[in-house]
Amino acid sequence: MFNFLSSLTKSNYENLGGSDFKSRFQTEKGSVLLDVRTPAEYSGGSIPGSKNLDFNSSQFRSGLEKLDKSKTYFVFCRSGGRSAGACSLMVEQGFKVYNLAGGIGAWPR
Repeated sequence: MFNFLSSLTKSNYENLGGSDFKSRFQTEKGSVLLDVRTPAEYSGGSIPGSKNLDFNSSQFRSGLEKLDKSKTYFVFCRSGGRSAGACSLMVEQGFKVYNLAGGIGAWPR
C-alpha cells in the first residue's frame, strides 16, 4: 500500500547534480537549456546558450505552448525550487525534462 502511495507522488523527471546535468545536456542532441529565473536574474548572467522563460510570470504557461515537445529540456533556476516546479508542470504537458539540483551554482565552471 505504501509503495502505491509513493508512486503517486513520484516525479516524472530526474534531479541531476551539476556534473551529470552538464554531461547529459552536452550529449543529448538537440536539447535545450531553459533558465526559469526572472529576466533581471537572467540578464545578470546565465549558462551560455540558455533560453529564458520566467516561471513566476503569468506568461509561463503560454510560453510552454511555444516550445517543441520533441526536444529534451534541461531546466534550472537559482536554487532548484522554481525549476522543480517548472519541471513538474512541463512533465504534465508531455515534455521530457531534467532539473539542475542546487540551481545555477551547481553548474560546473
